[in-house]
Amino acid sequence: MKSQYYSSNKTPLRRPPQQQSGGTSTTKVVVISAAILILLVKIFLLPYGRQYPAIRLPEGCDLSKGEWVPDPEGPYYTNNTCFTIQEHQNCLKYGRPDLDFLKWRWKPDGCDLPRFDPAWFLHLVRGKSLAFVGDSLARNQMQSLMCLLSSVERPKDLSTSKDENFKRMYYPAHRFTISIFWSPFLVKALLADSDGPNHTGLWSLYLDEVDDKWASQLHKFDFVIISDGNWFTRPSLFYEKKKLVGCHYCLIDNVTDLTLHYSHRMAFRTALAAISALEGFRGKVFVRSISPSHFEGGEWNKGGNCKRRRPYRSNETKLEALDLEYYKQQLEEFQAVAKEGTRMRLLDTTQAMLLRPDGHPSRYGHSIHESVAMYNDCVHWCLPGPIDLWNQLLFLLLGEGDEQ
Repeated sequence: MKSQYYSSNKTPLRRPPQQQSGGTSTTKVVVISAAILILLVKIFLLPYGRQYPAIRLPEGCDLSKGEWVPDPEGPYYTNNTCFTIQEHQNCLKYGRPDLDFLKWRWKPDGCDLPRFDPAWFLHLVRGKSLAFVGDSLARNQMQSLMCLLSSVERPKDLSTSKDENFKRMYYPAHRFTISIFWSPFLVKALLADSDGPNHTGLWSLYLDEVDDKWASQLHKFDFVIISDGNWFTRPSLFYEKKKLVGCHYCLIDNVTDLTLHYSHRMAFRTALAAISALEGFRGKVFVRSISPSHFEGGEWNKGGNCKRRRPYRSNETKLEALDLEYYKQQLEEFQAVAKEGTRMRLLDTTQAMLLRPDGHPSRYGHSIHESVAMYNDCVHWCLPGPIDLWNQLLFLLLGEGDEQ
């Protein structure tokens, strides 16, 4: 009969001695938990936890004056990385052969500008809303801003209309909203005749009545960028207190031609006064100055074009004629309202853009076979292009004194 006990020369296995305390295992749990917490912070809270100092430019820095200097870093985005470029400003898509216009940066007198930081910008506007009010150049700036932000977040289109002139774009991760309000005259305007004296239409402008499409919505926004200029060249009838008081190139007997200088000043005055008088409005308003066009060899509809391939130096050109008059009027009307303590800032881009005849689409805003009203576009700006400076300056103005 076999023994019920198994015998062997091998040393029997022994259970390791029990730990006298739970200190080591507890330490491991703490270390692992801390590592997981750090990882979660990096994934979900950055860049939210990044510290952003206030932007402080040196005394004597004049953002409105300076020179364009070579920039080896080139553009912030391309037409392949940004989906919000409108066809007429998509110069790279339509074969613009030179890319040197993308390799310049604005250097103001007395300082160097920090580059646009999309994460920082979105931090500054977290939970807020921004409205662009004006004409197609306001839309041009809005699309530039969306392109600049596209490397961090792309917006959702919450627009209630397919009309590109009334868009609402939302950045859910930052709870930030951008809207555009089409209002080329800023005041109430009705098309009286689709043809008019020169086949561009005849408009009725109510110079003492602000355009309610944007003015009634203003209280909803934290930031507003307002601009005007291009549309006042169109033939127009001028109304004040519902009465016809004059016109610009209407060619109607017994109606005084007060010229477009009158309508531009009065409309701009009415718009700024409406903002100033808005009860309870605590948002910041940025008044963007006139953007010069660069037609040479003719007007926009008479063969004019912009073929230059480098920026001007500041001593090579100067603001003149209609652009100069518009600019003076805007400054005068802005200064008059600013004295009243309204929260308005001047976004003065005029001199910088005057020096960039190379930044327009020209014929590279459409197919060569496409029939368009403005074949050579020397009004709007290529994207990417010099217009990105407008939002770089907006970034600096928003960041002044904001330290978090």
